[in-house]
Amino acid sequence: MRLSGRLCETGQAAEIEVSSGRVERIAIVSPGQRDQMQFEQWPWISPGLIDIQVNGYGGQEFSSANLTEEKVAAIIRVFYSFGVTRICPTVTTESLEVLTHAVSTIGALCDRSTAFSRRMPGIHLEGPYITSEDGARGAHPKRHCRPPDWDEFQRLQDAARGRIRILTMSPEFENSTEFIRKVCGTGVIVAIGHTSASPDQIRAAVDAGARLSTHLGNGSHPTFHRFHNYLWPQLAEDRLWASLIADGHHLPPDMVKVFIRAKTPQRCILVSDLSGQAGQPAGRYSSPFCDVEILPDGKLVVAGQRDIMAGASLPSSVGVLNLMRFAGLDLPTALRMAVHNPASLLGLEPSGLTEGAPADLIQFDTPTKDGSPASTGLRVRCAVVDGEVVWGSPWQAEYTPHALR
Repeated sequence: MRLSGRLCETGQAAEIEVSSGRVERIAIVSPGQRDQMQFEQWPWISPGLIDIQVNGYGGQEFSSANLTEEKVAAIIRVFYSFGVTRICPTVTTESLEVLTHAVSTIGALCDRSTAFSRRMPGIHLEGPYITSEDGARGAHPKRHCRPPDWDEFQRLQDAARGRIRILTMSPEFENSTEFIRKVCGTGVIVAIGHTSASPDQIRAAVDAGARLSTHLGNGSHPTFHRFHNYLWPQLAEDRLWASLIADGHHLPPDMVKVFIRAKTPQRCILVSDLSGQAGQPAGRYSSPFCDVEILPDGKLVVAGQRDIMAGASLPSSVGVLNLMRFAGLDLPTALRMAVHNPASLLGLEPSGLTEGAPADLIQFDTPTKDGSPASTGLRVRCAVVDGEVVWGSPWQAEYTPHALR
């Protein structure tokens, strides 16, 4: 298989040959030939996006008693059209029974299918060990928010066949530090989120091994002390990665810009936080947690008000362009936050535009007008996973092979 396009990291026109699931050859098109073939109209080529926080799609939550392997597979396939080739299915706060069913269903599909196992490099367990305080817990059901329980977590990991890779929790509880140390000792990434923790408790969590702030700036109280709160120590802590939702609803543009400047693009990860209700028309919906509402502008909130978010409705392909719009990033830097940084956090073999790298690739266009709305994302032409076309069709330039060098 051959794909033509501009390499996202360098802007060079190139031909990429794929064989046996790997990038076999990258041939740069000579400048003379490039000019003759209207290079500016070629699509971009990038490694596929990796989204470490996806709650579901199309009316189906991962954290659900009715989750099946078929529903998990269907959600994965939808994401190819967004240019997302790998996700961490995110199971959110629920009863032990529901959590056990959800993680075991995902784990069973991964055991049965090598392909789906690669496309789901780990489960993200968001909760249930989070604050029960209003605002900071977001849409997580209060009745199921609870302190960390090591025996319960082990049971969940066993049910998941060892596939829980990220645990988002609050370090505000009495036994949090020791619990974090134990979880990190098993190789699971502990993230701080949906918290009422003090600055000292945040610092103690990082000392115990916490490595990530989950959707920093969200899952927060509407108001808190301007100096002594849980936001500043996470922004200041160089040992913490920060995941950010750049859908234009969760964080205002200036906040995205400031967060990226504070953490640097090297320590930021773009996530979508897509809700199970994403992909549906504007309206009110019942979810396993609470009634939610998708507003006409795409904002997804707990029904009955307009401020507490209940996940997102826009994919990370929109977030990539919003990082450029909001923070002034160039395309390679924005893509790094959606591809290389999550791969690095998870310890994955990087898909890349180098010979021998795994062939998880996307071809896409970007809007041509600078004033495009914040809900406009990458226009994906083709997605290739493990060397196979899973969405769209590869675009190839029409010229003879001797144009390559």
